[in-house]
Amino acid sequence: MKVDVKRMSERLARDASVSDYEVWRALKALDEELYQIESQRDPIPIDLVFARAILRRAQEARGCP
Repeated sequence: MKVDVKRMSERLARDASVSDYEVWRALKALDEELYQIESQRDPIPIDLVFARAILRRAQEARGCP
């Protein structure tokens, strides 16, 4: 599986149909899910790591805190 985090995050950052709030909310939900996985000492799926990277970069590109 090849994931292009930069390209995907730039595309998400430019997508006017997705609000800043929706990006923030998705990142918050993902962080909560990762916290639950980590607290149970389960292995963290790599796709969740990529998703978090994409959301964080998109949020930064949008100029959100």
